[in-house]
Amino acid sequence: METYDEKNTCGMICLKYLLLTFNLLFWLAGGVVMAVGVWTLVEKSDYISLLNSTFYSASAYILIAAGAIVVFTGIIGCCATLKEMRSLLIVYFFLLLCIFLLEIVAGVLAYIQYQELDKELQHNLKETMVQKYQQSGEESITSAVDKLQQEFKCCGSNSSSDWSDSVWILTPSNERLVPDSCCKTPSNLCGRRDHPSNIYKVEGGCITKLETFILSQLQILGAVAIGIAFLQLVGMILVCCLYRGLKEESY
Repeated sequence: METYDEKNTCGMICLKYLLLTFNLLFWLAGGVVMAVGVWTLVEKSDYISLLNSTFYSASAYILIAAGAIVVFTGIIGCCATLKEMRSLLIVYFFLLLCIFLLEIVAGVLAYIQYQELDKELQHNLKETMVQKYQQSGEESITSAVDKLQQEFKCCGSNSSSDWSDSVWILTPSNERLVPDSCCKTPSNLCGRRDHPSNIYKVEGGCITKLETFILSQLQILGAVAIGIAFLQLVGMILVCCLYRGLKEESY
């Protein structure tokens, strides 16, 4: 028959293994957050140049920093668990709590900023396209617009007719009605024909496509944040249980 001490020891061992498993999942979550941040900067950095707001790029750097903090916190958690240090467990608990609260604040700010970003797209995307496309010193804008139109199969900010106001299109030496990147099958001077059979004529233009993309990104970030938040709640409960068990053992 097991004694109380044996049961207590068994419970503590199980708690330690649970907390170590939690830390492994926490590390993986931190790695996912960092990967999403790096992917946003590397793969979608072209679109950042189309936005006057720094929110999109700043959010990517915040994700990378948050992922690094999560990994660091996980290391502290492992040390606290393996060495059974109550003082380090307290530090670990408060780090988890701080990250949890920051996630809530970041979520609220992301929602607010998305509304501002949406307004910015409505007001500035067309102006950016027609004023800066193919202009000297605006190579990043030109590349971003071409990539946007080809990747999302759209033409113009609101519609292909937006290009009729383009500084570049109105240049006398230019033979095109729309950029070649509007064409379903891009080739040199294919933009001379703006018939629907030749170019993308999507209702709502590129603004609608870009808005959908940004919203989907926020939904991915939201799902990751909710997953990490759930892990943190589990972790804080486990930390409290282990701390209490160590405290009872010390008496």
